[in-house]
Parts: sequence; C-alpha cells; structure tokens
Amino acid sequence: MTESGTFMDPLQASQELSQMLSPQTVIRHHEPLAKRTTLRVGGPADLYIEPASETELAAVLRYCAPHQIAVFVLGRGSNLLVRDGGFRGLVVCLAQPAFARVETAGERLHCGAGARLKAVAIEAKRSGIGGLEFLEGIPGSVGGGLRMNAGAMGGAIFDKVVSLRLMDFSGRVEERAPASLAVAYRSCSTLKTEIALAAVLRGKSEPRELIEQRLNEFNRRRWDSQPSASSAGCIFKNPPSIPAGKLIDELGLKGTRVGGAMVSTEHGNFLVNDGTATARDVLDLIELIRTRAQTERSIGLETEVEIIGE
Repeated sequence: MTESGTFMDPLQASQELSQMLSPQTVIRHHEPLAKRTTLRVGGPADLYIEPASETELAAVLRYCAPHQIAVFVLGRGSNLLVRDGGFRGLVVCLAQPAFARVETAGERLHCGAGARLKAVAIEAKRSGIGGLEFLEGIPGSVGGGLRMNAGAMGGAIFDKVVSLRLMDFSGRVEERAPASLAVAYRSCSTLKTEIALAAVLRGKSEPRELIEQRLNEFNRRRWDSQPSASSAGCIFKNPPSIPAGKLIDELGLKGTRVGGAMVSTEHGNFLVNDGTATARDVLDLIELIRTRAQTERSIGLETEVEIIGE
C-alpha cells in the first residue's frame, strides 16, 4: 500500500490491464472516490480495479510493480479520508463475490476480505456463534477491519482472529498466524505491505436468543450516541488519559464548523459532512481540534482515520 512512485497514463494502463485480465474484473480510470467513502469527500483515483479472483489480483500487482504504480486497497470506505486531489495510482477494491464469502465451521467463521462486518455478525448469529456481535455496527469490510484492527463495544477484530490469508505486493500468498503480525490499537501495520485476502474468526457456541439480545443492546447504544449523518467513524484514537470524544466535548467543540464539515453534536469524536464539505474542510477541522487539545490540555491527538491522496 504505497503512495509513492511515478504513474503512466491511466487510460493506457487500463487498456493494457484489460488485455491481461478477464471481462469479470472491473477496470475504470479517473474514478470518483468520494462516492466510495462514508465521509463522501475526496478526489478521483487514476485507476480503480475490482479483481474477479486472487489470480487476477496477483496479476494486477505484478503489473504495477515494474511500472512503479502506487497501490491502495480500499474496503468499504469507512475510516478513510481521501484528499481533494485524489489518488495518483491504482485503487483495488475486493468487492467481487470471490472475496465476500462467509462460511461457518463449528465455532469458526471463514470470511473473505470483501465481506461486510455486518454480514459476518449476522451469519454468526444464524449459526449460533456468539462473541462477534460488536462487528455488526462497524460499517466496513473484513479486510478494512483487519487493516485498522477495528473495534467497538469493548471488542476488537484481532481478539477473534485465528489465522489470515495474505498476499504480498509481488502476488505471493501465504497463511499467517495473528501473532506474526504487527497488531496494535486501531492498527495492523503489516497490512500496509501485505493485503488481507481472508481471515478465520473464532467465537463460541451460544443460544441465538442471547446473541440477538446483545446485538439489540449494541444497536441501541450505538444509535443513542452516534450521528446518522455522513462521517468516517471516530476521527481520533483515544489518548491514554481521556476518551477523545469526551475531551472534544469538554473543549466545547461540539457543533464547531469549517465549511461543510462539523463536529457532531451527538459524539465529539465524529466529524460529519452536511453534504457540501470538501476534504480540505475536514482536514482543517481536524487541525483545529488537535491545536485546541494541545494548547488547552497538553494532549496530542492522533488520527484514527486513514488519510490518503494529494
């Protein structure tokens, strides 16, 4: 997942890739990314590809390397801020059916990287597998969730991972144990240089009624505290001393605006788009919050949202 390198003409690259790949692989050039992120801001990608299979994905990566084409892997676009200049390179999205399967085996779920986390939680409930209810409210994919070690309601996805299937940027595939990856709070830096293809998650057998009860409780808590407007989820990681949302609330910043971007009045760690925001508005609002937190409370806020593009 690199943002450096030169880039050939997008139209020429798309034509060359079209000749290499099957018609089932989606290839577009100058593809708007704002519509592919939950925050609904940002410029276009030079190239956008949805590979039809692992083999096709490997072929794309092997094409990019000698051409020094920057590659970014996009999930469902939550927890992502694309700058207004867009992404100079190729965006890969594992949205095709080959990457979206969710299958159960005992207390384990075999999940493709393109599967929605909500779909994983629903399949777990259907199969009587508990402990994965927290995934239901995270608006992302399995691959994106792994990349960010996504979490909610006190749980994090890597707490449940048994094994992963990864591809490096040369197209080589291997199975890995989670202990061999660099996993931290809201981050898995290994997945900056390797692509998650699938993961096996483990829960525990429980009555479906109990699982349903927890799902309903988590849903109630989420909608009582989070905005329904377009956002990227939590913008900042929680510092050790205080939750970021509480800090922003104590600074009196709820409702603060820069252009079309606003600090949510429901939750201080969410920035929402009123429909007119640019990425620049969001970035300026992030900087305003960070400055106030540092100046008034001597707390350095680190962004949780991933920022790409130019």
